[in-house]
Amino acid sequence: MPVASERFARHVASTRFEDLAPSAIEHAKIFVLDTLGVGISGSTADGADALLRSSSRWGKGEEAFVWGTGRRVPAPTAALVNGFQIHCQELDCVHEKAVLHPLATLLPAVFAYAEREGGVSGRDLLVAVAVGVDVSTTLGVASRSPLKFFRPATSGGFGAAAAVGKLAGLSTEQIVDIFGIQYAQTSGTMQPHVEGSVVLPMQVGFNARAAIQSCDMAAAGIPGPLDSLEGPFGFMRIFEGEWDLEPGLTKLGREWQISSVSHKPFPAGRAGHGLIEGLMRFAEELPFPKSEVASVLVVGPPLINRLCARPDRPAPNGNYARLCAAFIGAKVLQHDRIGLEHYRDDELTDATTHELAKLFSMRVDDNPDPNALVPHELVVRAKDGREWRWLCTEMLASPSRRLTREQHLAKFRMCCGFSAEPLRQERLESLITAVDRLEEVKDVRELTALITP
Repeated sequence: MPVASERFARHVASTRFEDLAPSAIEHAKIFVLDTLGVGISGSTADGADALLRSSSRWGKGEEAFVWGTGRRVPAPTAALVNGFQIHCQELDCVHEKAVLHPLATLLPAVFAYAEREGGVSGRDLLVAVAVGVDVSTTLGVASRSPLKFFRPATSGGFGAAAAVGKLAGLSTEQIVDIFGIQYAQTSGTMQPHVEGSVVLPMQVGFNARAAIQSCDMAAAGIPGPLDSLEGPFGFMRIFEGEWDLEPGLTKLGREWQISSVSHKPFPAGRAGHGLIEGLMRFAEELPFPKSEVASVLVVGPPLINRLCARPDRPAPNGNYARLCAAFIGAKVLQHDRIGLEHYRDDELTDATTHELAKLFSMRVDDNPDPNALVPHELVVRAKDGREWRWLCTEMLASPSRRLTREQHLAKFRMCCGFSAEPLRQERLESLITAVDRLEEVKDVRELTALITP
C-alpha cells in the first residue's frame, strides 16, 4: 500500500473542480470571505506592525499585498504576515475535531502564490482550498494524543503546501516532494500558547511562508523525503505520538472536510466559546442579578482546561487574555458580549474586569478524548446559593449550528472596520459578490484589488 504522503498527493493532484460536492464549494466560499475579513482586522492587532517592519528587511519585491494595508511585499513575506494577521485575534475559522484552524495557514499562502503568478482562477482557488483542508484536518483528526505542538501551524502547513502545489499544477510525485520539504521546515510548539506570546500566531505565518518555499523547491526538481508523514522519524510519530490515518485517508474524495469547518463568532479561543455563549444566555434570562453572582464554574473535557484555564493576570497582553477563561468570562459578565476592542489598550488592565475574573474557575471532567471540546457545563452560583446551569453539547457556529448568512456577513463587515487603512464600503460589498460567484472569477488578483486601501 502506498505511504500516506503518496495517498494524500494523489488526492491533491487528481481532484478537479467537477469533483467537489456542492456543500464543499459553498463552504469554501464562506470561509474564504470569513478568513479575508479576519486577516484584514489583524492588521491593527498587537505585533502586526512590528512583524511587517522586521520582515521588510528579508527581501525586496512587490508580489503580493499585506491585507488591510497598502503594502506590497515578496510573496513568502505576504504569506507570513497575513498568516499572523489571520490567527492573532483568535477569530479565524476552526475544524473542531482536528483542533486546528485550517485556513489560517492555507489561505495566505495560496493568495500570495496566486498574486505572484497571476492567472489563478476562482475555480482553481476553490479546489486548492478543498484539498488543502482535507490534508491538514485529516492529519489533525488522526491524532490520538494531547497537543504538544501547535497543530494550526504544523498540520496546517501541510495543508497549505498541498494547496499551493495544486495551484502550481504539480504532479503526484512532486507533491510528495513538497510534503517532505515542508516537513523539514515544520515548526510550532504549545510553549507560546502557555506563555501567551505573540509568537503563537507567528508560527502560523512561518508555516504559510514555508509552503510557498516548499512548492518552489519541489517545482525546481529538489526531492524531499518520501515517507515524511509516517516514517520512523516522520511527522505523525514525532509531532503527534499516537495516530491512525487510515479512516481519514479512506474518506478522501468522498467527504470534504471544508464542510465540517466552523465559524468563530467570538474573538477568543474556541475552548472558551461555550463559556461566552452560556454567559450571554444567562444575561438574557437573568435568573438573579449579576451583582449577586458568587462564582462561575466550567466543567468540561481536559482539552478546554489545557487551552484556557490559565490564571488571570492584572496586565495581560491580548494574546494571553484571548485564551484566559477568567478574563473572557469577566468581559462578558460586564458587557454581555466580547469584541476585538476588549483586548486592546486600557481594556486589558480594567480593574473591574480583573475583580470579576476572580469569580471564574474550571474543572476537568472524566472525558477520555484528548481532543474533545464538548460537552461542557456552565454553573453560575448566586451568593444565596441559587444556581443557573447551561450545558454546551455543540459549539455555536459548528456545522450543526451554523451562523446565518446575515451573521456571517455582519462578522466580515465588523472585521473590516479594524483595517489598518480604511477600506471603501462599496468595494467590500463588491468583494462579497465576487466571492459568491468565485467559480466565475478569472484571476484571484481581482479579489485582492478589492481589499486594497
